[in-house]
Amino acid sequence: SGIPHVESVLRGEASPSPFILLPVKFVGGCLAMGSGLALGREGPSVQMGAVLGHLLGDGFRRNRADCRVLLAAGAGAGLATAFNAPMAGAVFVLEELVRKFEHRIAIAALAASSTAIAIAHLMLGDAPDFQLPALAYPAPEIGPLFFLLGAFCAVLAVAYNRAVLATLAAADLMRGLPRETCAALVGAATGVLAWMAPSAVGGGHNLTQSALFGFESLFVLPSLFQLRFWFGALSYSAGTPGGLFAPLLALGAQLGLLFGALCALAFPELPIQPQAFAAVGMAA
Repeated sequence: SGIPHVESVLRGEASPSPFILLPVKFVGGCLAMGSGLALGREGPSVQMGAVLGHLLGDGFRRNRADCRVLLAAGAGAGLATAFNAPMAGAVFVLEELVRKFEHRIAIAALAASSTAIAIAHLMLGDAPDFQLPALAYPAPEIGPLFFLLGAFCAVLAVAYNRAVLATLAAADLMRGLPRETCAALVGAATGVLAWMAPSAVGGGHNLTQSALFGFESLFVLPSLFQLRFWFGALSYSAGTPGGLFAPLLALGAQLGLLFGALCALAFPELPIQPQAFAAVGMAA
């Protein structure tokens, strides 16, 4: 995805990526995501933003500390633009990339993210990335169910992390095959899945939106969730440019919708809206 490399650069454990990474990530990401792999656009956009930030600082002959700030700000702007969320870009830099609050980085990340969003709005319009139906405020007695959903999300998130690491380890064990061959096998499996179930491939934006509107059937959701769970891990093991966030949003929305629908069946006397659980599942 490129994000681990950005973190390593900010910690001083790796050198910044050269300019050549920009066209490689741009074209490679378009091909990987366009072919149907369950990958998000935020990974390459974060790394490309970081490269642009570092090149800007290098071009103006700033010192290492200034280049580090610009690199982090560029990474935040990349994430903000990927999801049309400037505050999320700045918070991502502080929570995930540097993992502490630094005033200079916080201000720079907010400035870069806000500017990036302004330019994106001029080019693409000011529409939210996802549409959410009008929902009533949950009744107080429903509150504990959201905490329970959070616990389920935590358990499944750990399981997904382990699935991703396991598929990466399996790809590394196939030492007799070139890396390109392993990626081609993943691509072939994606092609078969796309032929049989076109809506199940890709980053999952359509699946997330469908879950937020509550369109998915209760009988289809468990199978679709399992399919996307393993397909996401398999896609990441191919080693092509792409991130984990967008597929995770789809999984969270599906899990939340399934949980909310089951709660509605279990507690028919409560005014439960499964779509609200889908939105909370995305965040968790």
